[in-house]
Amino acid sequence: MNSEKLVIGKKYLIHGYKHNGHIHRAWDEAVLLEIHDEYLIFGNERTKVTESDGRTWRTKEPAVLYFFYKDWYNIIGQYKKDGIYYYCNIASPFIIEEGTIKYIDYDLDLRVFPDGSFKVLDRGEYKYHKNLMGYSDKLDKVLKSELTNLIDMVRKKELSFAPGTVENYYEKYKELKKS
Repeated sequence: MNSEKLVIGKKYLIHGYKHNGHIHRAWDEAVLLEIHDEYLIFGNERTKVTESDGRTWRTKEPAVLYFFYKDWYNIIGQYKKDGIYYYCNIASPFIIEEGTIKYIDYDLDLRVFPDGSFKVLDRGEYKYHKNLMGYSDKLDKVLKSELTNLIDMVRKKELSFAPGTVENYYEKYKELKKS
């Protein structure tokens, strides 16, 4: 567990790293919405993102983010005009240090559409980085197993994938931003 005291409504930074320890991407805001034993829920909107090459951009829509202490993925529910989309990163469990959520991004992603259909993304990038950075067979097995677990959650409409969940947390985010 993290030793940092968690505070509902506090803004945190997010840093995604690659297996070699280099920063991959950084977000300048995630507001803590809820604390659970196994995960934390954050929200943000129009957040500045900085890529590893220095380029910056802003997210286009409100998002609800789930970071897990023990599971090898994180889930981002994106609140778009035509429904809720999810972008799920296969990633290490997170830690929080000095107000920053930190995790290792392992390339494989799962995109989930409003109708519940999904697509696994970036298999080629995963294979390339696995060879380049020397992911162990044990790590490879864990990451692929966690992708399967994530797909099962989508099919069962569990946790963040349950209807109305992202919308409810977005309302909570807006209330916290007002205060």
